[in-house]
Amino acid sequence: MRRLLIPIVLAAVAVSGCGGSGGSGHATPSASVVLDFTPNPVHVGIYTAIARHLDVAAGVRLHVIAPSASTDAIRLLETGRVDFAILDIHDLAIAREHGEDIVGILPIVERPLASVIAAPAIHSPRQLAGRTVGISGDPSDTAVLDSIVAGARGRPRALKTITIGFNAVTDLLAGRVAAATAFWNDEGVTLARQRPGFHVFRVENYGAPPYPELVLCATGHDLAVHPGLAKSVVGALVGGYDLALARPALGQHALESQVPGLDHGLDTAELAGLGAAFRGPEGHFGVLDVPLLRRWAHWEARFGIVASPPDIATTFDTRFAPTG
Repeated sequence: MRRLLIPIVLAAVAVSGCGGSGGSGHATPSASVVLDFTPNPVHVGIYTAIARHLDVAAGVRLHVIAPSASTDAIRLLETGRVDFAILDIHDLAIAREHGEDIVGILPIVERPLASVIAAPAIHSPRQLAGRTVGISGDPSDTAVLDSIVAGARGRPRALKTITIGFNAVTDLLAGRVAAATAFWNDEGVTLARQRPGFHVFRVENYGAPPYPELVLCATGHDLAVHPGLAKSVVGALVGGYDLALARPALGQHALESQVPGLDHGLDTAELAGLGAAFRGPEGHFGVLDVPLLRRWAHWEARFGIVASPPDIATTFDTRFAPTG
């Protein structure tokens, strides 16, 4: 997920606009969706929906926008320049704490992607005491690291951390850090392909609830004014991910045919690992599990990502997501 970001496609923003129904020149309303990062296998269902015209069948034309920075999604939502955005759930919590009118309506990835990846000599997070651990600088990194070490009955305060940006693969291969916070589905797969032996400690295996990592969001105002548009977008994405999960080769082709420059072998490996992460309760895609989200809210506050647990009733709108 944390690959080199490409310039934002401003033309796509202009085509859709706020509300999703104006300026497209088509009877079918349009909706702009800004991604969380550069297009990658996490977004396979979105591109499958577009390639197979499932968006139009659901009553909407999707326009995908790639951000130039990780903060673009929230900024574009706030200013009304896009209709929907995929956000990291921690960014959603922080935005809500800052008073932003942003609401989650559909989980895209149903499991945490956050992890700590350690050198082959490190067999447990407890062994990281006194060693140098790289973090990207994202607000949630320290929380993920502390949760994993504490979950292994280690001492988070005994860690030495340095900010390395998104260079986990390079720094781990070079031995500059003993471990680094990273995504198991991206950096973890890349490292396994380049040099097997690194250990991946997933946060959900060390005390964190299995929260959804990525969530489709909109502003509360737009959801109140255009609930039908949100329902159509959710329907399109559910159809796209269901099809991509049922026919992985078709989904991968849809992604790679619309996103030039992807590595087919890497995509195949990442999608193989993501299959289970796309499925929530009872194996379904896109289900908002409210009791699980309450557990996540308390974890979010316990490890300092936000000052107090997010209010689930206002942070998420369960009217649109499938019920399982």
